[in-house]
Amino acid sequence: MQKVYWILAWIVIFTAYACTDGGERTGTEADEERLVIKALYVPSQGFAESTPDGEPTGFTVELIRDFHQFVEAKHERSIDLIFEEETDWRTFYNRIKEGEGNKIGMGNVTITEERKKELNFSPPYMNNVAALISHADAPALESLEDLAQVFEGRKALAFEGTLHEQRLRQLVENYMPEADIEMAHTNDEIMERVAAADEYFAFIDLYNFQRGMMRGLDMQHHPVADESEEQFGYILPLESKWIDDINEWFHTDGGLINSDRYKSLMKKHLGEELAEILLNSGE
Repeated sequence: MQKVYWILAWIVIFTAYACTDGGERTGTEADEERLVIKALYVPSQGFAESTPDGEPTGFTVELIRDFHQFVEAKHERSIDLIFEEETDWRTFYNRIKEGEGNKIGMGNVTITEERKKELNFSPPYMNNVAALISHADAPALESLEDLAQVFEGRKALAFEGTLHEQRLRQLVENYMPEADIEMAHTNDEIMERVAAADEYFAFIDLYNFQRGMMRGLDMQHHPVADESEEQFGYILPLESKWIDDINEWFHTDGGLINSDRYKSLMKKHLGEELAEILLNSGE
């Protein structure tokens, strides 16, 4: 009986050795060897959103699908592409900043020197205009020096945790220090509150303002406060597995943003009118 036990023990030892060193790897080790792109996105109409069937779509989503094809061809192997929606912008940002090296984030994040200290950025995929908006019935703002007079009695409405909050606080500090500042958490919330009554002024991306106007929201744009030097990039952890590949992809065949594919995707998902505004915003 004891002899049988020894034989069984040697079989177990030999099998374990064969599977881990000389034979097929364990499931855990095989999983570790798989390459994965985990793409987190903040919902934004036209850029990254879900179809009724739950399938991610939009301008930035389809570009990531193109990137996925690029790296599969480059590395000559299958790579998993996993999309995950994250509705809170600050949580999304921190998940990329503190996350594993396989993550890529799409949330129309403005490229800044400060953020470069805690994130990797792709090259810019779009120029942006930050637009100051108010209710359609508010007086037109012709000069920033007139802000306190023109928006008297109104409150500033900021998208919490974003660069828009920072620029709105700076505007208030410089020109209307007595104004109250309230927080919002989505672009739609800002537009709906601004359009509902003549109570607020806010910064929002120009493309969101244009979309709101197409929906018939009662808003107006004050171009005197425009900031048009912004650029959006995909965000990646500092220890990213994909930063070299994404930089190469952006500069292949004359550059991504100069390609017909890029322009056709923008027009398809954002509409011809808005696409023309954005394509010309950097000129």
